[in-house]
Amino acid sequence: MSVSQYTVGLCSDDKSQHVSIEAEDALIAALKVKAHHPSARITYVRKFNGRSDRRVPLSRES
Repeated sequence: MSVSQYTVGLCSDDKSQHVSIEAEDALIAALKVKAHHPSARITYVRKFNGRSDRRVPLSRES
């Protein structure tokens, strides 16, 4: 299984932040972040984009 870079958004203490992490899939990425931040709420998980920002990539269905 190949390892990819994921961006995981989380919210704790009324502050939102995002973390980039390497994992095999999105669920594993979320679980790794949750292990380091047990009280945080995971808000999103998506593949890391090359711009390293939080903009949503365009869908290819358009």
